[in-house]
Amino acid sequence: QVQLVESGGGLVQPGGSLRLSCVASGSIFSISTMGWFRQASGNQRELVATITSAGITNYADSVKGRFTISRDNAKNMVYLQMTSLKPEDTAVYYCNLQYNWRNYWGQGTQVTVSS
Repeated sequence: QVQLVESGGGLVQPGGSLRLSCVASGSIFSISTMGWFRQASGNQRELVATITSAGITNYADSVKGRFTISRDNAKNMVYLQMTSLKPEDTAVYYCNLQYNWRNYWGQGTQVTVSS
């Protein structure tokens, strides 16, 4: 069974930075695609970034150049480094693991960008 636990959210001023972390249980982490999604109040959940088992990354246009996704297979960890944060980045951020056409989700961590 796969469990994902996010950490690192919080309140940050516009222009600031945060790093989100997600640790995964189970043995399929290194062969899975990992991702970060977010859901703002009243909106649908949307893709932020993904990274394949081979390290290929993909980003939403809204975060390109500001966010960086990375992974450490030895630690079963995936990270999202967020810089130049904007108020519109405010959302609950969810860690996602995709394997064999199945999706697993963490419980989410709140990121609030406000002065």
